[in-house]
Amino acid sequence: MTIYQTARFKVRAEALERCEAAIREFVAYIKANEPGTLLYISVREKDDPTSFLHYFVFEDAAARENHRTSDAVRRFTDVLYPETLAGVQFTEYSGVAST
Repeated sequence: MTIYQTARFKVRAEALERCEAAIREFVAYIKANEPGTLLYISVREKDDPTSFLHYFVFEDAAARENHRTSDAVRRFTDVLYPETLAGVQFTEYSGVAST
């Protein structure tokens, strides 16, 4: 069963460049190494460049677990989490319709 999730977070302004570099490295890793991660997108708010939304789609629970337990997630969160203002808020969704 396909799993849809988002992660919202805001980072300290002085850490923005470092966090963006970590995001780019992380997404590149996912693209090259996680075939079960069907989509992973990082966007930021137009009016507040320190606020991010990550949208990701996993093929199934095994793909999500593979992602969640990867060394890449650990490296990414080691950089990102200390720089967030209020942590990361994860939300899971169920699919209704898509193209």
